[in-house]
Parts: sequence; C-alpha cells; structure tokens
Amino acid sequence: MTGEWWRHAVIYQIYPRSFSDSNGDGIGDVAGIRQRLAHVAELGVDAVWLSPFYRSPMHDAGYDVADYRAIDPVFGSVADVEALVADAHGMGLRVLIDIVPNHTSNEHVWFQEALASGVPTMAHEARTQFTSGPWSRYHLVRGEKSGTAAPNNWKSNFGGPAWTQLDATDGSPSGWWYLHLFDPTQPDLNWQSAEVRSEFEDILRFWFDRGVDGFRIDVAHGLVKEPGYPDDHSAAAIAVSGDNPPAPQYDQPGVHDIYRAWRRVADEYDPPRVFVGEVWVQPASRLTPYLRPDELHTSFNFDHVRAPWWAPGLREAIEVSLASADAVGAPTTWVLENHDVWRAPTRYAPIASDPDGSGFTSLLDTSGVHTAPRDLITGLRRARAAMLVMLALPGSAYLYQGQELGLFEVLHLPDEVRQDPAFRLTGGAAIGRDGCRVPLPWSRDGQTYGFGPADSAASWLPQPSEWAALSVQAQLGHSDSTLELTRSALTLRRAQSALGEGELVWDDHDLGRTVLSFVRPAREGGEAVRCVIAMEGSAVTLPGQWGTVLLASDGPLVTDADGHLILPADTSAWLSIPPSLPTPIPAV
Repeated sequence: MTGEWWRHAVIYQIYPRSFSDSNGDGIGDVAGIRQRLAHVAELGVDAVWLSPFYRSPMHDAGYDVADYRAIDPVFGSVADVEALVADAHGMGLRVLIDIVPNHTSNEHVWFQEALASGVPTMAHEARTQFTSGPWSRYHLVRGEKSGTAAPNNWKSNFGGPAWTQLDATDGSPSGWWYLHLFDPTQPDLNWQSAEVRSEFEDILRFWFDRGVDGFRIDVAHGLVKEPGYPDDHSAAAIAVSGDNPPAPQYDQPGVHDIYRAWRRVADEYDPPRVFVGEVWVQPASRLTPYLRPDELHTSFNFDHVRAPWWAPGLREAIEVSLASADAVGAPTTWVLENHDVWRAPTRYAPIASDPDGSGFTSLLDTSGVHTAPRDLITGLRRARAAMLVMLALPGSAYLYQGQELGLFEVLHLPDEVRQDPAFRLTGGAAIGRDGCRVPLPWSRDGQTYGFGPADSAASWLPQPSEWAALSVQAQLGHSDSTLELTRSALTLRRAQSALGEGELVWDDHDLGRTVLSFVRPAREGGEAVRCVIAMEGSAVTLPGQWGTVLLASDGPLVTDADGHLILPADTSAWLSIPPSLPTPIPAV
C-alpha cells in the first residue's frame, strides 16, 4: 500500500448515518459499515471516505464537532473505527476521514470555556477579555459599540446572518458577536491563534497514528478571513463585472500557511498521508494554489459538478479543471455526487422549464424547482452516461454511496423529518440536503429495506417504496443494472492502463455539438481508450474505425447496415483502439 495512489484512485464516500444500521436504532453506525464493507471492496474502488462520526450534538449532521478525538455514541467508539480501518486495509482499501477545521460545535470545550469566562457588556475596559482571553484564543468574536448591529453584512451559508450576539452575564445584549458561516451552533474558529493551529496538528496525528490514510478537509477555503472583516460585496461585483472576486470570508492568502504546516505533518508518516480539500472557488484558476506540491494533494473539482447537461459546457469544465491542476503537477479529482448536492439522476432529469437538465442545484435553492415533475428515466440514463465519462477522465474520482445504485433525490420528505439546518433557517424555503442522505436500500423487503435488522426501528429518514427495486439485492447479477454497470466500469478501469493517470486528447469530429469524444492514449504497452457521449437530441452514428466497444452506459450498442456503431442519445461508451489505428481519429 505504497506509492502516490491518490493520483488515480476511485474513492467511495460513506455517509455513516445512512450507510448501514447494525443495532436497529434507525441510524447507521461504524459496526454497520464493517458489516457491509465487502460490498464496497467488491465494487472495485481503492479507498473509502467517511463523513464525520465525531461526538456532536448533531445540529448539522455531525459537522458541528464537540470532540475531534471521540466518536459519537450513536456511531460507536474509537476502537470501532480502529477495527474498521484494519478491516479496510485487509481488503486493500485505504481510509480517509473528515476533518472540520472552520468551526466547532458550540458544545466544544473551547466555546464552553469562553462562555464560562463571562460576557461583559460593551465597554472599553472589557475589550481585553476578548483580545487576550479564551474568546480570542479559540473563536472569532467582534465587538460593536452600538450593540445593535452585527459587525458586517456577512450571511450564513444556511440562511440568515452570519453573526450572533452574545448575551452579557446580566442577560442583556453584550455588544459582542461571534461569527458562524453556517449554523449558529457552529462558531467559526480563530485561525490566527497558535493554540488552534497546534491543536489541529495534534488531531491529525491522533488519527494518523490509528492508521487513517488521510483527511477530507471540510470548507478548506474558509479558515482565514480578510483582516478588518469588511462587508461582502462579491455577489454585486460578479453581477456588475462578471469577475469572481473572493468574498472576504473565503479563499484568503493566509489559509495556505495552514496547509503547508499540515503537509509537513502528513509527510512525517511512512507512507505519507494525504489530503483532499473541499474548496468551492471560482474560477478554477483560484484552486491551483491549494494544490501546490507543499500543500494539499488533491481537491474536489466542483466545476464538474456544476456543469450542465450540454456538451460544450462539459468540455469547458473538463478543460479548465485539467489546466488548473496541471499547472502545479496535481491530479484532477472528479465528482458528480456527494452529501451536499442533489443526486445526479434528479439533477439531470428533464423538467418542463429545463428540458436539457438543470445541472448543479444549490442546497439553498428557493425557486421551488423541487416541486416540478421530472423525467427520472432520462435522468438516470444521463447519470449513468456521466459516470462513465467521469471514470474515463485523467486523475481520481469519487463515488457517493448509492450512486452505484442509481438512487434519485428524495425531494418530498415530510417537513417534520427534515433535519438540514438550511431547511430550518430559511423557514422551509430551501429544502436542503436531506434528500441525498436517505438511508441506503440493501434488500427488496423489510421496513428499512435491509438498512437495519429485520426488527429495527424506522430509518432516521424514510425511504421511498420505489427504492426496493433499486436495492443492492434487486440489482446484483442483472447485467443492465446500474450496480453491475458500476462494477464493470471499475473492473475495466483497473484493467485498461490508459485509464486513471495519463493524458487526454480531444477527438476532432464532425458529429456536432451534441457529442463529446476524447481519447486516453495507450500506456505501458496497452491499448488506447476512447470515451464518447451523446448528450442531446437523437442517436448518433459513429464513424468507422473508432474502436471496439468495451462498455456502454445503456448497452449493448447496435450497428447500422454498414457496421457503424449507433450511439443513442444520453448514452456514453468506452471503445478500445488497437495500435493499428491512429489516435485521435481525424474528422470524417
């Protein structure tokens, strides 16, 4: 288990709360992951990434961490995680876990210690308590002499203001405000503090010493804020000029010093541990500094997630993503689904107001688009086609649990079961992310479709009855199922040396703007592989000598009277190209 595996790996994201429930309480846990880990290994992935399992009051599904060295009892114990890491390594899987460094829970000992120190009313003599005491050491607190207005106009990502005023010891408004870019129960940390920096380096070592192979870094671009905390006018600047200036609360230069220090910690180990950053920045060129050789190894490529169902748009997203990573010798990391965005079959499903598919859907979308009827049959065809394209691109790729089953977004959950703070803080205007976090169906039958034991409680979010036909049990062994397509694609990806790391060359063809085609040149004595996708309109007849079909997202493909392959709309295919044929094929 050595080498720079992260340059070409396929990594499977596990959302512990919704993967598998071992004890029947309706909530997934670490023991449940261990029970079902063979499913992940048999897919053919290289690693797993686990979303947070730390001790937490769960106001934001565990992203409000109260103790970074403890496991929440609902999930198990540190010993359970150590056993899971050992199981995974025994199956040839590496393990990444989440770290949440932008903020803590308000139940974290640091915030509680600060509260215990007292909050005086705003006065000149009280300032030292916030510039030298526990407030300044741990979290971001600002004072306003008026006591009536927040320090600036920053907004929470979940809706509403990003500042909450602290009550003074006597119960009156203190004039002191703490920052929370997310939920009010998630106060932002002060990364100017040497104590905060030292603590997190120790947290990294704590988990590295227990065999963890790396971390996914939550909100990796948000740790450092612009000095002086100016108002955020970035949205207005984009509207006026089209430029993308960084907002003052994100993507500040000082964040890179933090990751250089973290990289030194990761490099202390043999083999070195790795980092993948959640870095939501635009344009893609702003991602490049995070991937310099002494900072993060990889970062999620969100331009790919945002790309619409449109061939020129997808090609542009691929090109700019490759260019930004290539500039510093880093691999590009591709992703279509995760726990924060709608599942691909729903995103790509045509609706009357958007027949070509909506592409990326924000968790704070308040347009009511979730109420529109969708063509999920076409959406699933497109999601399968997009997955094959993703797995053919150079670099590494991430699959989100249930993506291998073709699960759709559960848009119509009852209001009373929704738990995403975005739903609560927008008064229900944004339905949030619960719909992509519904527990997995493992079997056709049972109250929870095999998510928990036969006599288990109902799952923490209800599963739709349509998921019985999408369960692992229902799809295993059926060659046309999304599960078997995924397994076949990952088997071929390992077998074809042209896939994974390497170059990409675009085909020059006359098939129109609805078709995207590229070649992965031959490596290590193997054959070249072509990936082609028809994204809109009607079926496309491929030119002769384009190769032999290895796999199609909606196959098998048929041929016309001349023996030319016909690629249906919303379908992709991988073709092997023997050495006797030129690559790429010139236009016909």
